[in-house]
Amino acid sequence: PADELASPKVRRPLPTLVRTVGVVTSPTGAVRQDIEQTLSRGGARVRVLLSPTRVQGEGAAAEIAAAIALLAGRHDVDIIIVARGGGSIEDLWPFNEEIVARAIAASGPPVISAVGHETDFTVSDFVADVRAATPSVAAGMVVDIQRGASSRTGTASAALLRAIEASRERWRRRLD
Repeated sequence: PADELASPKVRRPLPTLVRTVGVVTSPTGAVRQDIEQTLSRGGARVRVLLSPTRVQGEGAAAEIAAAIALLAGRHDVDIIIVARGGGSIEDLWPFNEEIVARAIAASGPPVISAVGHETDFTVSDFVADVRAATPSVAAGMVVDIQRGASSRTGTASAALLRAIEASRERWRRRLD
């Protein structure tokens, strides 16, 4: 079953539009601020729902899994970022626990694992739909999604205006 969790067949694509981002992290750590600042600086107009949890220590894995499940159960969450700053392997260990891996795999919304720094890897990274090297990189992914959506909207809007103008011109010629 651990192989099932990491199988590419169960990975979900990231959405093409994000309105609400669920964030699973400590409410008092720098990670929360990093994510919110990156989203703000990038111009992403998204709602951030924090599902606060301990990210290390005894019982943290169960809390992390519950926080993921809470966000995954909401109909308005488009994507979930599971995040923690760097630390020792012992500090990151809750993200290696099966209960967390199963919560990520069971999530309806896609999950970005942003645990540790560039060189840190946990089981969560392999089960999540996408791994981000840092929590700020995860937030940057959301910014990129928003920019892509904005670009597609602008392109569609311009095409619609051209079609309206062409139709108006055809009607004008018919009327003449």
